[in-house]
Amino acid sequence: MNTLFSLRSLLHGAAISCLLASGAALAADRGALERDARAALSKLTSTVPAAKSLSGSAAAVLVFPTITKAGLGVGGQYGDGVLFKGGKVAGYYNTSGASYGLQAGAQQFGYAMFMMNDKAVSALTANEGFEVGVGPSVVVIDEGKAKTMTTTTAKDDIYAFIFGQKGLMAGLGMQGNKITRLKD
Repeated sequence: MNTLFSLRSLLHGAAISCLLASGAALAADRGALERDARAALSKLTSTVPAAKSLSGSAAAVLVFPTITKAGLGVGGQYGDGVLFKGGKVAGYYNTSGASYGLQAGAQQFGYAMFMMNDKAVSALTANEGFEVGVGPSVVVIDEGKAKTMTTTTAKDDIYAFIFGQKGLMAGLGMQGNKITRLKD
């Protein structure tokens, strides 16, 4: 029982550290975050045909231009993002997560979620946070699937693309991730 309590405490500590480290950065300059998110989305849609195809029919797109992930046994990740609806900013969000297991390393990457219907957008905006893996179906698109995907084969609620990976993170373990709207 003490081991479970210790593990839970470590995970909470990692998540809190990640939250505190980046929270001030978002408050300092949302304009820069919006520019970075727009640039990341533009680059993604210009280089990945499936992303371009989905962007035309998505109800909204949530873009995290930079997520930082690090861990050694216990790890965490954090990043700030922008929700675009009809090309306009509809909100600012953060994603944070904690993990434990056999893992080591650090990396940064971008992440874009194409929300294909109002159900997916509502799941993001209606709650105190959106837990990835709970609620609408999220399909992570890899390069192989992206080559054969079109809007007629896209039938899921949310399609996610990971892009711009830098660094090395290796491991096997348990992970949780939550997306939360930031206060205006």
